[in-house]
Amino acid sequence: MPTIVVASPKGGAGKSTTAVLLGTELAHQGVPVTMLDCDPNRSLTLWSDQADLPQNIAVLSDISEAEIVRTIKTHDSDGQVVIVDLEGVASRLVSRAISQADLVLTPMRATTLDATIGARALQLIAEEEEALDRRIPHAVVFTMTKAIQSKQHKGIELSLREQDVDVIDPPLMERAAFSGLFAFGGDLYSMPAQGNMQGARDNARAFAMQVYKRLAGEA
Repeated sequence: MPTIVVASPKGGAGKSTTAVLLGTELAHQGVPVTMLDCDPNRSLTLWSDQADLPQNIAVLSDISEAEIVRTIKTHDSDGQVVIVDLEGVASRLVSRAISQADLVLTPMRATTLDATIGARALQLIAEEEEALDRRIPHAVVFTMTKAIQSKQHKGIELSLREQDVDVIDPPLMERAAFSGLFAFGGDLYSMPAQGNMQGARDNARAFAMQVYKRLAGEA
């Protein structure tokens, strides 16, 4: 089963939120998921400590640079989806995780700063592709998106698409339920209601479906 790496050098881009939404939605659909918390902020671990983990999900933390490839291969071979939440700086751990990826997701907000810094993640992927002599599928997902997209958002997305960067549609919207996951733990189906829960579930499900299509080569 595939390994999905979530990587962004920009703090506050929604990296851990993206990982949790993807992992919990896949698990809700019956897919076994192992999530690797490789971010020093330990956001996935903090989320997992808030409530009982949803069915079909395991979270592992404190994974060293020397252990990351072996850990990915162990759980990938068990027929699970592996989701890796990486630290935000370029390092050997980040490089090794990306080398094992079937798909790299780069979350970013639709701001010039996020786009500029997010380009560093895309460059790191390109360097790994060159070193490994293979293509590493990757895509950008916009996070914390407003219902009405700004001209800046549209311009940044157009620029990425013109550079042949894959951009996942739909983006992850700015929703109280998404941020509430880290306060309450669990998933969008078990947490206390925060705003429009059905809209949040629909958004997460549509996003996860687009990720699945990329893994299956259908996008």
